[in-house]
Amino acid sequence: MKQPWLMRPATIRSLWIGFVLVLGLILLAGLLVPAHGYFGLDGSFAFNAWYGFLTCVGMILAAKALGYFLKRRDSYYDRD
Repeated sequence: MKQPWLMRPATIRSLWIGFVLVLGLILLAGLLVPAHGYFGLDGSFAFNAWYGFLTCVGMILAAKALGYFLKRRDSYYDRD
């Protein structure tokens, strides 16, 4: 049976390349448009990109820490 187009390795690679190119163009467009920040830091170059990345990393680390405290043993539901 033929794979759906979205599951083909060539399609996935093309999508990644396209996404990286679009994000790079958006970052370069940030050089042409002046940033008007409300406080000093948010007027810096690519603020939204690096702030979003750092926030995503922080959420992943917080989820890992929360999972460490909330996890159960594998045999938790095997009580007889």
